[in-house]
Amino acid sequence: MSGTDVWVGSWRPHKPRGPIAALYSSPGPKYALPGATGLNYHDPRKLKAPAFSFGTRHRQFSSDCSPGPGYLVPSNITRIGRDGTPAYSLYSRPNDPQLFQTPGPGRYSPERSGKSAYYSAPAYSLSARSKGFRNDQTPGPAAYMLPSVLGPATVNKTSAPNFSLRGRSKIGSFHEDLQKTPGPGTYRVVDPCTYKHKPPHYSMTGRNSMPGDTTRKPGPGAHHPEQVTFTRIKPPSFSFGIRHSEFIAPLIVNLAE
Repeated sequence: MSGTDVWVGSWRPHKPRGPIAALYSSPGPKYALPGATGLNYHDPRKLKAPAFSFGTRHRQFSSDCSPGPGYLVPSNITRIGRDGTPAYSLYSRPNDPQLFQTPGPGRYSPERSGKSAYYSAPAYSLSARSKGFRNDQTPGPAAYMLPSVLGPATVNKTSAPNFSLRGRSKIGSFHEDLQKTPGPGTYRVVDPCTYKHKPPHYSMTGRNSMPGDTTRKPGPGAHHPEQVTFTRIKPPSFSFGIRHSEFIAPLIVNLAE
């Protein structure tokens, strides 16, 4: 078999005349995901919170803002408007407005209407070949790969049954250890309330005191009506004290015997 029988038809391997995408590898994780902060270039899959900007103070919000109390009010201006006789000014006579000049019948050229008013034959133009067709490299026969006919993953062929060899399982075999089977205590008893009528349940809690006033109230023995002098006449009261004087000599007791 000669080397010329390998290729199909007249196609032979040659150097590509332009760039082919298959010759370059993928850039990988080179492209970054859009950010979740800021206003511009925000990730459309994420929620965007309201954004507020801090701007500079404007010098003048509008052209008709008030100048404040720093200007002089004319004497003929009152609270109801301008006071005084009407004033007139002398101006030159305005120019006459130019009238619209209606075009006559000779201003129209119906023979130049072209395709808008008459049927016209198709017209074709000759131009150079665009640059986009020069880079279109049609792949050769060797660029295509037929699917494999071996194994279970065949596309258009019927595959034979496949068998795999694995180790023997201990479950269900002759050397299975039956002592490891669960006993009766392994299973949890089902609550009868699941498949029967559920009786009422009561809980034992502490006694709760009734709400009320917990402040201490004075009894009958805590009051002294005989000491009340606000609703009756009070007699004068005198106290017996010791008379003091700065001229009385102090008592000197001679303790020496």
